[in-house]
This record gives sequence, C-alpha cells and structure tokens, in this order.
Amino acid sequence: MPEIVIAERAGVGADGHPRPTEDHVVVLDNAVLLLDGATSSDPSLPPGGWYAERLARRLADDLRTTPEADLTDVLTTAIAVVTAENELRPQRSPSSTVAAVRWLDDRVDALVLADSPVIGFGGFGTDGVDVVSDDRLAGLRRRGMLQTGADVRRRRNAHDGFWVAEADPGAAAHSVRRSWPRADVDAVLLASDGVSIGVDQYTLFDWREVLATTRAKGPDAVLDAVRTAEKQDPDGDRWPRPKRHDDQALVLVDFAACSRV
Repeated sequence: MPEIVIAERAGVGADGHPRPTEDHVVVLDNAVLLLDGATSSDPSLPPGGWYAERLARRLADDLRTTPEADLTDVLTTAIAVVTAENELRPQRSPSSTVAAVRWLDDRVDALVLADSPVIGFGGFGTDGVDVVSDDRLAGLRRRGMLQTGADVRRRRNAHDGFWVAEADPGAAAHSVRRSWPRADVDAVLLASDGVSIGVDQYTLFDWREVLATTRAKGPDAVLDAVRTAEKQDPDGDRWPRPKRHDDQALVLVDFAACSRV
C-alpha cells in the first residue's frame, strides 16, 4: 500500500467572499479520486461542488464493487447514474473535472477529464516524469474563446471545445488515459487547477520540485507557495484569473515511501 498524503484548502467565490471548497478527494483501498466542481455563474443551477460530491461518491461506490474495472467505463456509468438520479440536462447542469489513479498488482492507471492533472514519476519517459493533462480547456482560454458563460456552455462537451463531467456520459470517452508498469512507478501526484496553476502559469516550480517539496515539507507547503504568489498579485494584473484564490487540492501517492523507511 503506498503512502498517501493530502492537502486541501478552500478558495473564494467569484464575488471574492469565502465559501466551502468545491474540490473533493476520495481515498479507496487501491485508488484515489480528485474532483474539482466548476464554479457556476448561474444561481439557478446547483453548485459545482454539489455535483462533484455526488459523482465522487458514485465513482467510489463502483470502484469498491469492481476495483479492476476499466476507468472510462466506470466514469461513463457514474455520470449516467448521477444524471438520471438528479434529472440533469446537458448544458444546463453543474460540472466537474475528474482525476483518478488506480493501482493493481501489475500496473498503475491514470485518468484525467478536464483540467485536474495527474503526474507520474518513475522509470518511464525521457526524464522520468509523465504529466497526464487535458489541455483543451486551457487552449480555448488562451485563444480567448471562453469570454462569456454562453461561450463556455457552447464549447462544453463539444468536438470543437472541451470535455468535462456533466450530464453527458459520452464525455468520459474523451478522457486522457495512461497506464504505467507498477514496478516503474515511484510516486504519483493529483492536483486541482488551484495548485497546477503554480506550475503552468505562475512558474513557481516544476513538477519535480512539487514532489520534492511535498515529500520534504508536506503538501501544504506547495499550497502556501501558490497562495503567497496570489497575495502578491491581488488584482490579477500579473496573472489574470477569474478568482483571487481558487480551491486547492493536492494528493501524493508515494509508492517509494516504504522503501525509504
């Protein structure tokens, strides 16, 4: 069993006021799930955290029952069940990212849907780091194609847009997948975008430095570094962003911990 450490911290709403986190982390016997509910600008819809919590619970129940099932199939079923149980409609429903890591005797599997990356470390790739990320949403933002709520709704779960867990079970088929030999995996990180922004946009550190800091000082030290940078740019002049502080979640699944003891 790998060692698992978690840090979570609530951000602020679009109005700048504190509110409960919309990130949800679930630890199972052989898997970790991280879901980041999208903040909705439509007060008539349930919040993203409401949806993320329900989807996370269904995913966890299904993985406990079938721990070796295909992750895409599990996600497809979970979205379908949550959609039916809550009478959700595509384009008129809350949404959530999904990041999942599952370990079996022979391999470690990763799944990412939308912008909560999974980062594998070990004996693979050119430098021993494999970033499993879904860059479609970030690409649309860079090109200025998500300026309004209507833009987001039109591009959500569309072939010219981005894919996210919402009320369309077919979105699961567009997730980004990876499998690594179990013996080659040293550690895996899962991060919500409130943490990965420190790598991708603020360039405070790279993923190897995130791993080293998490092991040496704990994951809260990484969250602290991101928050400190944001406090130094309170109005988003250097780093434009919709909220001063996003929710943060960081999970380390450390397969090498036992060998270091």
